Amino acid sequence: MRNNIINYTKNFYNKSFRRATHVIFDMDGLILDTECIYTKVISDIAQKFGKQYTKNVRIKLLGTVEADSSKIAVQEMQLPITWEEFREEFSLKSSIQLRKCPLMPGAEKLIRHLKANKVPIAIATSSTQESMEYKTEHLKSFFDLFDHKVCGGSDPEVRQGKPAPDIFLVCAKRFPDKPHPEKCLVLEDAPNGARGAIDAGMQCVIVPDQDVPHDLCNHATQIIPSLKYIRPEHFGLPPFTS
Repeated sequence: MRNNIINYTKNFYNKSFRRATHVIFDMDGLILDTECIYTKVISDIAQKFGKQYTKNVRIKLLGTVEADSSKIAVQEMQLPITWEEFREEFSLKSSIQLRKCPLMPGAEKLIRHLKANKVPIAIATSSTQESMEYKTEHLKSFFDLFDHKVCGGSDPEVRQGKPAPDIFLVCAKRFPDKPHPEKCLVLEDAPNGARGAIDAGMQCVIVPDQDVPHDLCNHATQIIPSLKYIRPEHFGLPPFTS
């Protein structure tokens, strides 16, 4: 594993990047370690009907808003329920288990570093506002570091969820100085999110889930195995001092 990390980080660290002035973060699977909980909840629902939540279905769901996730899950696994019924059960079960999610490795260091250096930061998540609030209530002071948050699952300005670019364009527009998309750096964990960011005209560093094949991430600006490996100076941002 260690050799694999070294090999592909070297390849992508040799690329040249544009200077960024603003940073937009996804939340689930990037800042918060939620994906294992989502996987268990969806697997439990599928098993009730004798179905299996496979890796291929999971990859299709990554980064999508709840309504789209529910539709894809029901269709791909051929569940004998409506997508609304799936969503209701998923929301109920996951809301209980997601209230104490830990932070992903490297997330806190990077976010506090950017904030300390006055780099504008925001969140663009496919979660609903309600979902985001219960997932972050135990880390409220930490999430207050962000300039703003856009919740694609409930925000009326976000007309289409990821992989559409809508959420990233809305997020950029809500910074007080309204930066041009090319000045924004997006950090994502899902190919759907990375595609949306690139289509929005932004650079995107992807930290893919271990189940995601790297060929699904080739459209991203850079692939790294963890936020611990990001180098802000590659994008013209202040470097870590330690």
